[in-house]
Amino acid sequence: MSDATAQGFEDQGSDSRLSACPACDVAPIAMRIAQEKARKDEVILSLPGIHCATCITDIERALNNHPGVDSARVNLTLRRVTVKAPGLGADDLIPVVERAGYEALELDPSALSSTAADRKGRDLLMRTGVAGFAMMNVMLLSVAVWSGAEGATRDLFHMVSAMIALPTIAFAGQPFFANARRGLRHGKVVMDFPISLALILASGMSLYETMNSGRHAYFDGVVTLCFFLLIGRYLDYRTRAVARSAAEELTALEVPRAFRITDTGEELVPVAALVPGDLIRIRPGSRVPADGRITSGESEIDRSLLTGESLPVVAAPGTMLSAGEVNLTGLLTVRVTAAGRDSSLAQLTELVANAESARGRYTTLAQQASALYTPIVHIVAFGSFLGWMIHAGDLRMAVNVAAAVLIITCPCALGLAVPAVMTAASGRLFRKGLLIKDATALERLSEVDTVIFDKTGTLTMGTPQLVDPDVLPVEHRPVALALTEGSSHPLSRALAHALATQGVTAVTLERVTEVPGHGVEGLWQGQPVRIGRADWIGAAPGQGRVASTWLRIADLPPIRLEFEDRMRPGAEEAVAGLRRAGCRVMLLSGDTQTAVADIAGRLGIAEWRAGVTPVDKAEAVTGLGAQGARILMVGDGLNDTAALAAAHVAISPASALDAARVASDIVLMGTDLRPVPEALAVARSARKRIKENFNISFGYNIFAVPIAILGFATPLIAALAMSLSSICVTLNALRLR
Repeated sequence: MSDATAQGFEDQGSDSRLSACPACDVAPIAMRIAQEKARKDEVILSLPGIHCATCITDIERALNNHPGVDSARVNLTLRRVTVKAPGLGADDLIPVVERAGYEALELDPSALSSTAADRKGRDLLMRTGVAGFAMMNVMLLSVAVWSGAEGATRDLFHMVSAMIALPTIAFAGQPFFANARRGLRHGKVVMDFPISLALILASGMSLYETMNSGRHAYFDGVVTLCFFLLIGRYLDYRTRAVARSAAEELTALEVPRAFRITDTGEELVPVAALVPGDLIRIRPGSRVPADGRITSGESEIDRSLLTGESLPVVAAPGTMLSAGEVNLTGLLTVRVTAAGRDSSLAQLTELVANAESARGRYTTLAQQASALYTPIVHIVAFGSFLGWMIHAGDLRMAVNVAAAVLIITCPCALGLAVPAVMTAASGRLFRKGLLIKDATALERLSEVDTVIFDKTGTLTMGTPQLVDPDVLPVEHRPVALALTEGSSHPLSRALAHALATQGVTAVTLERVTEVPGHGVEGLWQGQPVRIGRADWIGAAPGQGRVASTWLRIADLPPIRLEFEDRMRPGAEEAVAGLRRAGCRVMLLSGDTQTAVADIAGRLGIAEWRAGVTPVDKAEAVTGLGAQGARILMVGDGLNDTAALAAAHVAISPASALDAARVASDIVLMGTDLRPVPEALAVARSARKRIKENFNISFGYNIFAVPIAILGFATPLIAALAMSLSSICVTLNALRLR
């Protein structure tokens, strides 16, 4: 399609027992069979380019109108469509979506985790609700006691409070109890241990006082403590809930089936069954299932997802293909050289998984603080208990003081310090078009000193655009549209889109043929017409812009059509803003030297590299990180995924491929890049607020702990003081809004 000088555009880049009733045994089996059949009739496609309700409507309408499709449901959040179409496969449905104007990729459902309801989030929310409801009721009973209730009346109110509070603590406190048990099992005293100990001691002492007609019981303080702690735990969980494994998404992109050539013909087999030496057939529009060498056929291969090469490359016998590439135009026969775990896509998946686990070892400020906090709390509480036993010899008093110390030092404010700031900062950035996916993202972003950009799809929009439509005579435009509207080549699609936007109507051509690696030809009014490479058209290549194609009608002089990649809005401002923030800015791209140099020059980026492979990008990021650089990686394609996972923090546009968005910590929801430097500023401000919250928490403890040790704070007063510190932390976090 393109001439010899054409350089391109990266495309953007899945012990049962016998029942007494035989029907009771048969029904579940029948249900499972029906569910399994339903899953086999479902096709899941990744839709990396969708972004709004219009996209959903277009895709669902196109699929639902296709013969054989029972239903199609688009999930905008996951950017997937689930199609119920018995007898149809991804190869049948992908062209339908593409004709509607959207990119579609096949996902392997067996490689994706279950999208069942979020049980952990629901569980935390339910326990928080129970604790809040119990807290309000116990507080109402406590008001009567504080108002002067005595004797049997006071004991009755305490007893009713115990009946509400004890089951509530046993149920709502399970997240803390379970983590404390787990830590002790592994020989560690985690932050949830002092929390659990405080809840148990305060509840036990309150029950003891109630059973012995004591004046003070602290069920209200215990339930209040549990409620505030659960709020902090839920906020922390929600900031982490969106993040999923990028390696899982990469695995889902692997083609689950392949057409293997045997002595008796073709057979459809799982990719896992392929071995080196097998012959496979790859149809036009299909993704390459395994690494191999072409033995027959010619085509054009889209390598943008894996390597970032701009325009498709011509493939002929002898050309090596990698799993994950897309065969665009011709039928190919390929001899497998590596499949399954040995393929290039599998190696990229492993690289991403390793990079993700390395980044997961990042130690947050909260973790650093808790490592010091937990042992100190226990030492102080135990010392208070021993001191009062030695001084007064009163076990009840000693236990009360120890419980008050544990409650007043309870890490509720410490637990809220990070989630409260994260929630406030996330809300501010969300209004600017940035979605924070990971709880530690802002902390890591605040440390960034180096920013690495991908080019196409990140600094640029990632789609070719006709430079000068007027170079094409009006009378030739219907012919050009007729030649290009059926082609999947990026330049053909760009030209067809430009002409269709102008309201051009295609003429009728005869014998239209797409010649792999060259272009499209046909007959118009008996005259030959062609669009494609310069040497195929019979024109001199010459020098031009980043990419070009040629149109020739009969014996008329050929017309050169030039394309360029449009700069993403706000790219210049983003680069300038990051420089003002003191960051080193670099550009790494799999595109050609000319294309990368052009963008780097226009944006004033002095450090850039072209022709970079996915492994090269990841190694560059890892190498700079080993030298002490804190790297922000901004990219959008599958070829960026390993680098995104390896970076200290990563941002991807919403238009990015699913795997790239999942590997990133922050998603840019709009098309404008200007929020990126603002995210850096907010992150640095958020880190400052987190440190201030820690200072509030520790300052409160320095003031309050001596009061508790001296016996001037009951467990109830301790719980109220603890709640006050949590409110102060939350109010300080809200300053970010």
